[in-house]
Amino acid sequence: MTLSAFCPRCQERLEPPDDTCLRHGSQPFLWRPDVASYESFAAHLQRADGFPTYLPWPMAAGWRMSDFGVVIGRAGRPVATVSCCTGATDSDGRVDVLMVAEEAGIGLGGRCAGLPRADPGSDFGQGPPTARIRIGRQGVALWPVSTSTAAGELDRSVVAGEAEGRWLWIVLLPASAVLLMRDEWILHDVSGDGPHLVDLPIDGPAPVW
Repeated sequence: MTLSAFCPRCQERLEPPDDTCLRHGSQPFLWRPDVASYESFAAHLQRADGFPTYLPWPMAAGWRMSDFGVVIGRAGRPVATVSCCTGATDSDGRVDVLMVAEEAGIGLGGRCAGLPRADPGSDFGQGPPTARIRIGRQGVALWPVSTSTAAGELDRSVVAGEAEGRWLWIVLLPASAVLLMRDEWILHDVSGDGPHLVDLPIDGPAPVW
C-alpha cells in the first residue's frame, strides 16, 4: 500500500473501513504516504482527483517535495490536500513549508498549524495582510494566524487566506522562515501536470505535523 489512512486532525492511524479516531470520533480519511515517493505521489494525485495540490513554483534548487496527503470526505470526494516542500537556507538551516487547501471545517490546516481548531480564529483578517502570493492569475492575500492557543512550544509561523473558495494555509518551520515570504510567491497546482512531474524531486524525511 502506497498511502495509509490517518485522522486529519491528529496523528492517529485509522484502519478502514473503521473511521473512528479515539480523540476526534468519526472522521474522513486522510491518505498520506509512510514514505514520500513517486509511486505514492501518483496514488495521491489519483485520489485527489483534481483537487488542488500546491507547491511553490518553480521549486528552488536543492528543495524537494517531502510529504503530501489528501482527505476524502463522506461522499467519496476530496475535501483537502496538504503538500510539503523542504529545503535549507543559510539563516534557518532546514526549512519545511506546508501548504493546505481545504474546505471549511475539515481541520487539516489547523492540525498543521498546531491549533486545536479548524479555522484561523476570530481575530483573523484584521489589519493589512502579511504577504501576497499568486495562484495562476489570481492574487491571494494572506494574514497571520495566531498560535497562542497551541499546546506546547511551536517554532512555526502560520498565514492563511482564501483561494478558489477554500481555505489556504501556509505553515513555515521554523518560525523565522516566514521572512522568505517577503518576495511574492507563485503557487502552482500540480494536480493536472502529468508525466513531466517525474522531474520533481520527491524525498523524505517528512516534518512532524
